[in-house]
Amino acid sequence: MKLFVEPASRIKGRLTAPADKSISHRAAILAAMADEPVLITNYLDAADTLSTLEAITQLGALVERRSEGLMIRGTGLRNAQVPEAAIDVGNAGTLIRLLPGWLAGQQGSSFELDGDASIRRRPIDRIAEPLHLMGAEITATEKRFAPFTVDGQKLTGIDYLLPVASAQVKSCICLAALIAEGPTTITEPQPSRDHTERLLAGAGVKISRERDQITIFPTDELSLPDQLDIPSDPSSAAFAIAAAVLVPGSRLLVENCSVNWTRSGFIEIAKRMGAVIITDLETRSKDGAIAQNEPVSDVDVTAGPLKPTTVKADEVPLAVDELPLVALMACFAEGETRIEGAAELRLKESDRIDAVVTALNDLGGEAEATDDGLVVVGSGSLRGGHVEAGGDHRIAMLGVVAGLASREGVEVEGVEAAAVSYPNFLDDIAALR
Repeated sequence: MKLFVEPASRIKGRLTAPADKSISHRAAILAAMADEPVLITNYLDAADTLSTLEAITQLGALVERRSEGLMIRGTGLRNAQVPEAAIDVGNAGTLIRLLPGWLAGQQGSSFELDGDASIRRRPIDRIAEPLHLMGAEITATEKRFAPFTVDGQKLTGIDYLLPVASAQVKSCICLAALIAEGPTTITEPQPSRDHTERLLAGAGVKISRERDQITIFPTDELSLPDQLDIPSDPSSAAFAIAAAVLVPGSRLLVENCSVNWTRSGFIEIAKRMGAVIITDLETRSKDGAIAQNEPVSDVDVTAGPLKPTTVKADEVPLAVDELPLVALMACFAEGETRIEGAAELRLKESDRIDAVVTALNDLGGEAEATDDGLVVVGSGSLRGGHVEAGGDHRIAMLGVVAGLASREGVEVEGVEAAAVSYPNFLDDIAALR
């Protein structure tokens, strides 16, 4: 579907972003692994997270929709059922990377996972390597792609250094560690989002952080709280925030948004570029006990002039989904902005480095890809033109935001991809104009 987005005179109003996609995935998977029923409120109703509900149903969990939320009755840690057909994750990269951590410990059972054309291009060797070291058997297409099979085995805890900071890979290992013999220690090169650790701590799992190391001990069962409440997604809210920063005369209040310190990278970078954003961000947690709650706050945004910046590798995991927006904002800051250490963007729903560079250049910007990131030379504005989403929800939403802030407007081809994570995106943006 094509949509032409006219330049906006201003962005103004209040917004409640959709439920957090990352937490929704994790909450549903852990509820499926639990022994007692769990009510999940404000679960994200989007294509990716619906794939997760379908997957856990295939594995034996019961999912009941109630007026107050989703009631999930799990199978327990070690009793996942073998589906009659392959588990189809659709376009859900989080699902295909997390779920094998649970399935790898289901001794004597075999599970096949597959997805759409985009998923089949995304390598799974980053999860296969640590799971192999724990004793799992994974047979993948060309040794690194879906479809692949997970044969459940007896697992053993390991010490593992993540080659690249990745919350998805870390979470996969965490889930496997619950069923393994002995503790598992994961060392991160940089911090990444910590939703899985918080949920596990809240489920009574013995888990701790000391500097860059997370240690998880096995458990007999997960005792999640009776109710899990999902906050609004800061990655989805970031698109409206960027629009309010870029369109002169704008003022936006984002309500009840997650301000988890491992998700606040975009706001910190935007503020460094000169954006006027007022919020109560969580500070980095101390070593030792892991927080069990997800902090929320309102985010007050006002348009303002921007300046270029450099995003270093240690900032990337805390803003990985919002880096395309940083690149867009860089077009409106006069001078050179660099994003470094972001090779992970090449392994998303599209090669987001090439996709962003192509989009910005087609809109009259000046962007160039590097081996692990990109460079944008901003001129203070953006002409407009055409953006091809290529099935990537974040590129589709990037095109819409660019249209709002451009001089001539932007035609977004494939704008329907936004529904993967933000079904009401176009309606919400229209209400703020």
